[in-house]
Amino acid sequence: MESRQPIDKRAAVMMIMVCAIWGLQQVAIKVAAEAVSPMLQIALRSGIAAVMVGLLLLLRRYRTKCRVETWRGGIIVGVLFAAEYLAVSVGLGYTSAAHMVIFLYTAPVFAAIGLHFRFPGERLSRVQWTGILLAFIGIAVAFYTPGKPGDGWVTPQRMGDALGVLGAIAWGATTVSIRCSKLAEAPAPLTLFYQLAGACLILGIVAVVTGQNRLHLSGIAFASLTFQTVVFSFLSLLVWFWLLGRYLGSRLGVLSFLTPLFGVGFGVWLLGDPLEAPFVLGALLVLVGIAVVSGQDLLRARSVAPNTQNPAKTPPIPRAPRAQCR
Repeated sequence: MESRQPIDKRAAVMMIMVCAIWGLQQVAIKVAAEAVSPMLQIALRSGIAAVMVGLLLLLRRYRTKCRVETWRGGIIVGVLFAAEYLAVSVGLGYTSAAHMVIFLYTAPVFAAIGLHFRFPGERLSRVQWTGILLAFIGIAVAFYTPGKPGDGWVTPQRMGDALGVLGAIAWGATTVSIRCSKLAEAPAPLTLFYQLAGACLILGIVAVVTGQNRLHLSGIAFASLTFQTVVFSFLSLLVWFWLLGRYLGSRLGVLSFLTPLFGVGFGVWLLGDPLEAPFVLGALLVLVGIAVVSGQDLLRARSVAPNTQNPAKTPPIPRAPRAQCR
């Protein structure tokens, strides 16, 4: 029996706040980039947040559930999480925060494709494949944003946008890996710990080796790192997991589409990111495609609502995959 409940006002308000925080993270990285290199920012925030989540695991006595079987899956998701944010940190040096958040949040499309081929219960419908096609058309249109006169097709901005897509692929692969490993049955904070620890270790090493370890702690840099560590990496993700444990994941997933909208809005407002017509059109197509792919459970649930008084006539609704957000 499904113990999770539909979205109420409290959950809606909390989810909107979480989406605003997630949308602001790319802007926060970009704002502090002059003082602290983006790669080092993510390594630092991930390391501090990993310690905080680790302490939470100990205090909540999760250690009896943190068995050796989760280590293999933990290493995989840690590497994939690091790869995602490696792409983000490098990509932000070439493209705007508004562009990055749109391309990064195509991840549900790639996750849906991977789950389709891995689990029979996650097969995509024709409508969902239409949504995937729309999302890919949107990516192509957004890539068409013109560069400076004399530039070739491979402009710095398109390189950054491509890295955003690579980050989305890594994020989607992380979701599939969790479903395919023992982490699917592990406490959510443990999965978060593996991701944060992997990002801290790998990105920290890469930052030092490549010389991207610039660190000048100004007021803006300190405020940005505090926001990314405490508010984003720790509090917002724990609130997200709390919501997942109490409300229907498909409904929360639909609300999470607000994140890229917040990201674009913050980028334009705080950083003055330009909004070119091809990018706006492409972004809208991407968002519509993601909504079609990820909102299928919600639409199906509404279509069977008239039959809820007679369970025998109500077809089963597949469980949404264990969601994951940034």
